[in-house]
Amino acid sequence: MLKLIKNAEVWSPEYLGQQDVLIADGRIAAINTDIDLNSQSVDVQVIDATGLWLMPGFVDPLAHFNGGGGEGGFHTRTPDMPITDAFSAGITTMVSGLGTDASTRSLMDMLAKACALENEGLSTFCYTGSYEYPIKTISGSVRDDLILIDKFIGVGEVAIADKRGSQITPHELARLAADAKVGGLLSGKSGIVFLHVGDEPSMLSVAEHACADFDVTANQFYPTHINRHRQLMESAVQFAQQGAVLDLTTSTTPELLAAGEIAAADALGELLELGVDENHISFSTDCNASLPDFDKAGKLRGLKVGRAQSLLESVQQALAKGIPTTKVLKAAGTNAADRLKLPRKGHIAVGADADILLMNQEDQSITYVIAKGKMVVELGKPLKFGEFQGS
Repeated sequence: MLKLIKNAEVWSPEYLGQQDVLIADGRIAAINTDIDLNSQSVDVQVIDATGLWLMPGFVDPLAHFNGGGGEGGFHTRTPDMPITDAFSAGITTMVSGLGTDASTRSLMDMLAKACALENEGLSTFCYTGSYEYPIKTISGSVRDDLILIDKFIGVGEVAIADKRGSQITPHELARLAADAKVGGLLSGKSGIVFLHVGDEPSMLSVAEHACADFDVTANQFYPTHINRHRQLMESAVQFAQQGAVLDLTTSTTPELLAAGEIAAADALGELLELGVDENHISFSTDCNASLPDFDKAGKLRGLKVGRAQSLLESVQQALAKGIPTTKVLKAAGTNAADRLKLPRKGHIAVGADADILLMNQEDQSITYVIAKGKMVVELGKPLKFGEFQGS
């Protein structure tokens, strides 16, 4: 069935004004001020979007489809992500990584979960590897994983400045970036190295030295958790000016905020004020990862789970702070899609995938979510559930 969305205020993420949007075969077929399909022979679902913003579905560059963590023992391994978590938050595209644990969790299990979520309507991709170095892969090499396995688009999240990482050297990181770059070139993928940045004083220095001392550039790296503390955020400005996209984590806890973490919406505003290009900032949820709280001696005090809903909440908070809508939407999806070379994601344009979020202008609540042309949230209620979720 065709879908025709009428009278929406369209953000592409740039503002396009009031438009009608036609969806056919999972793609955006037309955008015009007045699309009329007044024919008895055309089966079309018409959605009146008066009073609604129409925007690209959110793109999350870091999730953990098959859970993560376990820093408090086996009983603290976090659960798999149900598909309703993504759709209810307006997320239509997600990229998964393994994170800390590549021993009791595997790339193959993550890949299977990604395929399951794809079958249920979510657009999914993955990073090969994990926190640790040497990198664990499926094929035996990062390059071959990117070339031969369709869903793998980069490597990550590789840990730096973190006691849980493998203390990778600049030379090792440069070799990894070069290998990922070639794999990306040969497969038409981003070949990005997605970096987990911990809270140690070294911050981004390993990546900075890799760029200074070897033939790799900052835009080959995609560092996340940049809002972990203000010193890290301010030190990352120059790295962004050299070409890196800075990723802000939307999932947080009161304990992490009390320890100095900056809420993603606040960090977005501060980075923009510090002169970071609006095209070089993104949001990610880190959903279904563990959010551990360590004391100064490294002892675990508690652990919570990252939430997909935090991305929507951060968008709402950023809009409430008066950050321009286009800049917020770029952070919520467009910039990640562009950096990860997902050309049909993150934009409202003819030929783009019909991943569409319709939001109430008054309170920024979700009214409809369309994923690959199919309605998955209607009037704020989820329509699509996982195989074993029920409804």
